[in-house]
Formats: sequence, C-alpha cells, structure tokens
Amino acid sequence: MSAQVRWGILGTGKIAKAFATALKDTPDGVLAGVGSRTLEGAQAFAAQCGGAAYGSYDALVQAGDVDLVYVGTPHPMHYENVRMALEAGKGVLCEKAFTVNRRQAEELVALARDKKLFLMEAMWTRFLPAFAEVRRIVASGEIGAVRQVSADFGFKADVGPEHRLFNPELGGGALLDLGIYPLSIAAALQGPVTGVLAQADLGPTGVDEQTALVLRHAGGGMSVLSCSLRARLSSELTVAGERGHVRMNTMFHRARSVTVALADGTARTVDTPFLGNGYVHEIMEAQRCWRAGEIESPGMTHADTLMLMGVMDEARRQIGLRYASDND
Repeated sequence: MSAQVRWGILGTGKIAKAFATALKDTPDGVLAGVGSRTLEGAQAFAAQCGGAAYGSYDALVQAGDVDLVYVGTPHPMHYENVRMALEAGKGVLCEKAFTVNRRQAEELVALARDKKLFLMEAMWTRFLPAFAEVRRIVASGEIGAVRQVSADFGFKADVGPEHRLFNPELGGGALLDLGIYPLSIAAALQGPVTGVLAQADLGPTGVDEQTALVLRHAGGGMSVLSCSLRARLSSELTVAGERGHVRMNTMFHRARSVTVALADGTARTVDTPFLGNGYVHEIMEAQRCWRAGEIESPGMTHADTLMLMGVMDEARRQIGLRYASDND
C-alpha cells in the first residue's frame, strides 16, 4: 500500500474541480489522474489541477496507479460510471445524488459488497465539524429529546433550460441536486424515514424547480424540508428539542459555527471551522475506510444511501416526476 492514497477523478465539471482543490489540503491524498470523454478535456483539467490525463473514463479506472475513484459526473451517469470503476477493482466515492433511483443504487451496493470494495456516497456535509458538534450537543441532552428538524437549501439558478439543473435527460431538478442535502442530514439526526409527503412546482422542462417535504422518522420525530432552484433560501438547519434548539449557522453545508438557544433564554455559539473548502473531511474518511479494508463508512452507510434514494423515489412519485432511468 502506497504512502499516499492516489485518487482518480472521473469528470471535469465544477464539482470535480472543487474535489481536486480539496485534495491539495488532504493529508496523504494525491490526485493521480483525471478521466474525461475527450483527451483534450482531461488535459485542460490536468493542466489546472494536476494529475495525468486520460481520454476516456475506462482508461482512468483501469490505471494501475489509481487507488480510489471519485465520480463527479451528472446523476444519470453515476450508475454506469460507478459500475465501471467497481468492475475495475477500484473503491469509489460517488457524488450525490448517488444514482437516479433506488433500483440503480441497490445494484451498485450489491456489486461493491460482492467484490468487497469500498463504496460511499459523497455526502460531505455529514463529515463537517459543525455536524459533529450538532450530534454531540444532541447526544448530551442539552436541548432535550429531538422532535423536529427544519432545513432548506436553495438559490436562483440563472441558467437556461439546457443546463443540467433543468434538463430531465441529465437528472435535473431541485430534489436530486439540492434536496438530498437537508434530507440526508435530517435522516442522520432522526433516523430512517417512515413517511413522506411531498409538494413541488414543476417547471417548463418537466423537472421540479421547488420541492417541499414533510417527513416522519422511525424515532417518532418529524422533519420539514425544502429546496429550490428559483429562490435564495436561508439554507440553515435547525434541530429542535423539548428544551431548546441548535442551529447550523449561515448555510448549513458550509457552517463554521453552531448556536444553541435554550428555553430559559440562554444561548451560546460554538466555532466549528473546517479544513480547506469543506470536502477534505469526507475525503479523509474515505481514505481511512479504504486503508482499513472497510467497504462502507459508518458516517454514510450503504443502508443510508438506499433509504434516501427510496425517499426521493417516493417524493418523485407523489409530485409526478420521472426520469428515463425509471423505465429501464
């Protein structure tokens, strides 16, 4: 096993560049190569971010000096890309949403387990220091038994209908791209979802431009969540208990502090700085798991991913949103 964990990045978009940036701040992590559908695309990425350039996704996953593959392509490509990497014997960190639907996710999880290879959804917010502090506060009993989580995530997307955010062929829509963030955190805090109510605004291209979810969790608590591609939401997350609440400040997926406010009027704020651009923490966890020979992370298990994909399948059923992959 090499001294450094050698990463291959599959895809050359904005999220792939953010991941490459994070690798520069990650202990023992190094960018070994990048794969694109064209050699020119890979070379342009490598010139900016480093690593070797591969003119196809298959060439990247077959590379002998790549230990782990980060999949940063659009949602509908995840199933094919992750399968390709697993078949090549590589562990995989796959960007959210993990796949388009639960059926695809089940097949990939089964393959990873059969091959005993590491596989994790890249839900980086679960590994931020702010979230660890929220969990510590909740576990301490300071705010009492948790009864409700409220969270939103949204912005005004100033892009055309052909952009992946609005293009149904590219898995467009607010739920899969943005809603997965508050949904994942809510489930991490309150347990599996046992009931879903969904409402949405469907836009001209047929995808959801705004979606709201009311969830019931196995532990008896509730979550009220929303996401939007049309409104600049506060993007904060609040966990409310019987004696007070704790809030992940500013945008919860980039929270550098959390605030506890109790029913007696007292409040305090805890600083929770993160490394680099925030992705560093999930990369460190993936590397830890891979080095230990683990096939999943306790912080983002296969069961977590399957449950979340199932919730989004049900939400899409209720709002009338289907993708081509649902018909396979």
